[in-house]
Amino acid sequence: MQDLRVGILQFNQIWQDKQANFKHIQSLLEGQAEFDLLLLPEMFHTGFSMQIDHADNWADSEGLNFLKELAKKRGTAVYTSLMIHDQVGYFNRGVFVEPNGEIYCYDKRKAFGLGGEDQFYTSGIHEEIVSYKNWNINLQICYDLRFPELIRNRIDATGETAYDLLLYVANWPQKRIAHWDALLQARAIENQCYVAACNRVGTDGNELVYNGHSQAIDMFGNYLLAPHEQEGIFVVHLAKNSLSVGRKSLPFLKDA
Repeated sequence: MQDLRVGILQFNQIWQDKQANFKHIQSLLEGQAEFDLLLLPEMFHTGFSMQIDHADNWADSEGLNFLKELAKKRGTAVYTSLMIHDQVGYFNRGVFVEPNGEIYCYDKRKAFGLGGEDQFYTSGIHEEIVSYKNWNINLQICYDLRFPELIRNRIDATGETAYDLLLYVANWPQKRIAHWDALLQARAIENQCYVAACNRVGTDGNELVYNGHSQAIDMFGNYLLAPHEQEGIFVVHLAKNSLSVGRKSLPFLKDA
């Protein structure tokens, strides 16, 4: 079974400056070790903005083009989200980009009403589970974390578990960071999966402060990467065999 090396890039996003964020990401990744999957924070090249005039046109997205080039150059998949508009409307769209250019999309299903996100962005309606390097990966974005019914893990008719890894990319503020920590740990335990989560640091254009706490957790709720508050790239190793052994020793999902 192939293990997975996940790089989590926690950085201070420059408010609504796409080119500056591209350059900052490249500088932080320069000289870094290889990994299989890279996570960037939510709305990676603008910050969590409701100013939809900054949304990319999905048909020719500079953010998506940057991610495709990054994935190809580094030989890694990339997961993040960006604000886009298409013929249907505006979305906070998660994109999982493989090195070969294959793209999987997940539109955030729970719009953050407290921040007005529901007034500008259309909510998605579908779960998205990506198969990559023999891992089934469930894509999530920020506020989705508060709604466990969205991603209840289960065993299908063939006896296989729906997914092995939950990904969260976020702009989750410091004042509610205790919720972030507790909910991520709960999602790992209740779904018997790994969780990898990427948040930002710094202060955004609305004067909201972020202190990161990007992390990775195993199915028992143990930290593989403890919450960090500094900017940087953190790499975690996820062992597929350990997950299989853990699920066999605690076969809780069959009772779901």
